[in-house]
Amino acid sequence: MASRPPPADRWSSWQALDSGRLLLMSTAAMLVVAAFATSTIEASKINMGVALAFGGFIALGELLRLALPGGREAAPIAMIGGMAYALLPQMSGHARSSIPQLLVVAVAAVGMLVGALPHIAAGREAGLTGMCTRLVAIACVAFVFHPAGADLIVHQGWPVRLLVMTPIIGVGWLVETIISALIRADDVGAKFSVAIADEIRVQWPLGAAIGASVVIIVFGYDVMGLSELGVFLGPLLVTQVAFRRYAGIRATYLQTVRSLARVTEVAGYVEAGHSRRVSRLAVAVGRELGLAEPDLLRVEYAALMHDIGQLSLRDPIPGGATVQVSAADQDRIAELGADVIREAGVLDDVAELVRCQSWPAGGRDPAPPLGSMIIRAANAFDDMVGVSTDRERSATALDRLRVDETEFDRRVVAALAEVAGRRPAWRL
Repeated sequence: MASRPPPADRWSSWQALDSGRLLLMSTAAMLVVAAFATSTIEASKINMGVALAFGGFIALGELLRLALPGGREAAPIAMIGGMAYALLPQMSGHARSSIPQLLVVAVAAVGMLVGALPHIAAGREAGLTGMCTRLVAIACVAFVFHPAGADLIVHQGWPVRLLVMTPIIGVGWLVETIISALIRADDVGAKFSVAIADEIRVQWPLGAAIGASVVIIVFGYDVMGLSELGVFLGPLLVTQVAFRRYAGIRATYLQTVRSLARVTEVAGYVEAGHSRRVSRLAVAVGRELGLAEPDLLRVEYAALMHDIGQLSLRDPIPGGATVQVSAADQDRIAELGADVIREAGVLDDVAELVRCQSWPAGGRDPAPPLGSMIIRAANAFDDMVGVSTDRERSATALDRLRVDETEFDRRVVAALAEVAGRRPAWRL
């Protein structure tokens, strides 16, 4: 079992919180305080059986969190339970006063906290940011639905109910997506426009599945009551297992690529840590230029394996610095590296980036892909600077890259200069 950080470290982590997270947590805290105050006053009107059932559903979903691509965290079952509970009262014939909007917040908050306790006990992150994001999204659904949507669909048939519920569920998903994009943009230094596009691309399939599940639970409750939660939980768990396996495959894939990239270091062809530094630098430059997440992933893979072609050399290049060898040798190393990567059969686009990394930025038709130009500049910079954090050395390396615009793209070098100015405090 992992040990918890000492009190001093925990206090430092709280001090390091950015203003966006503090605002999110403050909003969630105010909602919870108001929710518990209201629930205490109206305790006699609460259907405890329903509240406990949905609270347990949410707790289970929080316990079974998912790791999504890009280091994201999601709790789809918890979101399904929270949104369904928010839309439940008028659908099942309850009086509106028996489950007020803030009661939804109280039940969701308690369920999330109970589900997070095993994670905390095991020494893992509590996931407070994710829980606050989900809580605010569920609260938005509850406040939008009550009383406007609830009044509209009273005594209406299922088509009207569905027509009202669908946009409200969409609002909840959109709130969660926007908050997640804001937090992620600040965490990784990405542009918000790129971050929101990436979040929508990653989250919309899961959001659609959550929305469909919420509708099924709400309508099914009219017929089956609370037993419907148990019946519907089985398919949800099967789907979550599939998502978890997919995320595990993605994580294993990246670990395999990183291990393969270290072969050149172990064999003594490049300096230790070179591939990892070039990869981090290339990803940071790509973010500065506004690359989308799929493109950044390809750049990361290609940057990690950009020197794998050196394994074909009879004698290693001194220091592994390909910037010091002839253009013909650079082309040969890049071609051989691309051939090795193509053998995997699933990384052809990454192989193309590696193949074109030796091409100059200008004077060639066709021009190299942007990802290749980023790797070329990042590799040259690390060859000249290495692990040094000396500002003068970095400035000299950047001046050398700026000298000939036919070799290194001006936009890439400008982004590299911006990123290098933030070293070593990258948040990648």
